Amino acid sequence: MRVETLLKKSIMKTSQLKENEYPHYCKTYFDAAGEVELVEELEICLHDFIRFVQNLPMDKFDYRYAEGKWTIKEIIQHIIDAERIFAYRALRISRNDSTPLPGFDENSYASNTAANSRGLQDLLTELSAVRHSNLLLFKSFSEEQLLRIGLASDHPISVRAIGFMLIGHQKQHQKVFEERYL
Repeated sequence: MRVETLLKKSIMKTSQLKENEYPHYCKTYFDAAGEVELVEELEICLHDFIRFVQNLPMDKFDYRYAEGKWTIKEIIQHIIDAERIFAYRALRISRNDSTPLPGFDENSYASNTAANSRGLQDLLTELSAVRHSNLLLFKSFSEEQLLRIGLASDHPISVRAIGFMLIGHQKQHQKVFEERYL
């Protein structure tokens, strides 16, 4: 890989996304991510999130701010599940797999976990492992692979847009913790 390609990839920022690279609803995630560099922020925001969660009062982890809403543990499990699904999509699209990728029902996933019976540290360790794996995955992509566009949930999306979604999705849930759980 040429030095110019490495430099371009290393400074890939949210503002470089083009409207044809993602569905409109993803803009919420990019706004939550802010103007960040992809690979660097994948690592930084994980550490920020873990530190934030570890400082929450213990009585909040099983708390629901309204009937039918998820607990903090369930949201952490949801972030883990979504991260795995998004990364799988990024991998398939990066490898030029043109098979349309299906969506997933996040509520069905959430109701089929044992998140509330798990320890907080266990959930955070799993989140860290998944993110570190995805960090290595995104570091492995060439600029060409990051720019590839595939079809997921019936919408075109680029590999790099998926990476920024990982960041924004996590940050959006952290904001919900701050606004509705504390």
